[in-house]
Amino acid sequence: MERNHDQSGTAGTSRRQTWMAVLLLILAALFLYTQVRNWFAGVYNKGAVPRAVTPRGDLAEDEQGTIELFKATSPSVVYITSLAMQQDFFSFRALEIPRGTGSGFIWDRDGYIVTNFHVVADSQAARVTLADQSTWSARLVGAEPDKDIAVLKIDAPDRLLPPIAIGTSRDLLVGQKVFAIGNPFGFDQTLTTGVISGLGREIVSATNRPIQGVIQTDAAINPGNSGGPLLDSSGRVIGINTAIVSPSGAYAGIGFAVPVDVVNRIVPRLIRGEQIQRPGLGITLVEDFVVRRLGLKGVLFYDVVSGSAADKAGLQPTRLDRRRRIVLGDLIIAVNGEPVEDTNDLLRALDDREVGEVIELTIVRDDGEIQVSVTLQALP
Repeated sequence: MERNHDQSGTAGTSRRQTWMAVLLLILAALFLYTQVRNWFAGVYNKGAVPRAVTPRGDLAEDEQGTIELFKATSPSVVYITSLAMQQDFFSFRALEIPRGTGSGFIWDRDGYIVTNFHVVADSQAARVTLADQSTWSARLVGAEPDKDIAVLKIDAPDRLLPPIAIGTSRDLLVGQKVFAIGNPFGFDQTLTTGVISGLGREIVSATNRPIQGVIQTDAAINPGNSGGPLLDSSGRVIGINTAIVSPSGAYAGIGFAVPVDVVNRIVPRLIRGEQIQRPGLGITLVEDFVVRRLGLKGVLFYDVVSGSAADKAGLQPTRLDRRRRIVLGDLIIAVNGEPVEDTNDLLRALDDREVGEVIELTIVRDDGEIQVSVTLQALP
């Protein structure tokens, strides 16, 4: 009986210890809850209200100017979707499949739209979305791929077609402010700002011909901006945003615009239905790397088209003799006194010439330099 009493006493002591431990945990939890509640009560103020708004005052003068510029010019900027035609397998109907987007601007109230050639190249149709979000079918009027310029036409009411102001690019200065409006990544009516970073740059067109006198800017230009206007601080077009230099394909601080003086010379001719004729010599050029391997600087050619400008001027091509040895023909080293070291130099020299214009070629023939006059012809 004594043994059972001891066991009963031990069990009772264990229960009391358990209850004491539980009680201590409850007290500790209550204490912790009280401390946390008091802390939060000190952090949060249930009587807090919004701060009074400090009046901003007038916008800075340059801000007001930028806002007004955007309001005045953005209605003239359009969003272009190029389309490819695809036949539906089940209905045999032709479907329009979007293949790319770009920007453009309204040239006049007749519905002519100016953009880059590469925006609509290889497409079968296009749609133009105006600032009021109305969308119109567009047809290609004409293009000058060598300058990356194209003109579209839409049949919208003239009240929806405010023409953009046209400026000039011949008196631009590095450092002056510029503004780009376009549709980067599909976000329409986007404004970016910057300065002219450089002038007289050169880029390559879709036809691999050099475009000279290009404007370099740090205004953000991204995919979708192509074809949109680059504006000066007066809201005048000074160029068409055309290309960027970027390893990733996105904005990297270097953008290029075709100068508006080139645009203003070409667009009216396209609207009139004129074919843009490229002046040339009627020769087939030897690759530059071959010329360099021969240790020469200049332009060689291996074929002269019969009846061409070069043929009439008596130019002599490079050829292979009966033993398959190279017999050098005329090496073009200058045009009108300007040095020519490679094919691009020759193309640049011919770029701003007109069909029918007479130029003076300096050529090396039989180890001597001679001058040859050539009347430029239209290339096919």
